[in-house]
Amino acid sequence: MYQSETSIRVRYGETDQMGYVYYGFYAMYYEVARVESLRQLGISYKEVEAMGIIMPVLENHSKYLAPGRYDELLRIVTTIREKPSIKIKFEYEIFNEENRLINRGETLLVFVDKATNRPCRPPQAMEDVLAPFFT
Repeated sequence: MYQSETSIRVRYGETDQMGYVYYGFYAMYYEVARVESLRQLGISYKEVEAMGIIMPVLENHSKYLAPGRYDELLRIVTTIREKPSIKIKFEYEIFNEENRLINRGETLLVFVDKATNRPCRPPQAMEDVLAPFFT
């Protein structure tokens, strides 16, 4: 299992009239968290794409437990529980400044060869950096 943490400050434009994070922005928070999660592993999305692999999202799920609020610093814990194959699942837990869990989510992505537009295995570099977490 691999786990990382990322922080995001809620900006005014991400909130609704009540000062709560608009629900659509949680997908963006998930994206930031998973990009930073891979970066913390030592491989970036940019590098994966340079290897000829893209990672479109197949599924996106969210459960809203409490509102995020304007100007809060949110902590996102990103977890990869299973060794990736053709697909990779990221799980997210978002905590507010009081360390209260306010959102749970997950995204399922597929590895796709840019040249053929067909599903494929993850690039070897990604498998190598993740290997120690799945022995």
